[in-house]
Amino acid sequence: MAVQGETREKTRIDIREPKHYRVIMHNDDFTSMDFVVEILVDIFHKNEIEASRLMLMVHESGRAAVGSYPYDIAVTKVKAAQARAKEAGFPFRMTVEEN
Repeated sequence: MAVQGETREKTRIDIREPKHYRVIMHNDDFTSMDFVVEILVDIFHKNEIEASRLMLMVHESGRAAVGSYPYDIAVTKVKAAQARAKEAGFPFRMTVEEN
């Protein structure tokens, strides 16, 4: 029940999308192309065609953005890829950059 002369305060909630960060894959002379495609399919959920296209882009340009994610997800994907690369004996390198 409202009392005469009572003021009500409106609360405004401002919800924003989290910042996104690009995951950058870097070329090296040792990591196999098949391994890169496997990482793109398994960890970054690319289909075979997109994974092959990105792998060739990395190979020819020296680097390529393979996805854009909120920071925690980007870092988690990079750590998973680098752990698998280390296990396989590859010097595979990925970085995270702000969009």
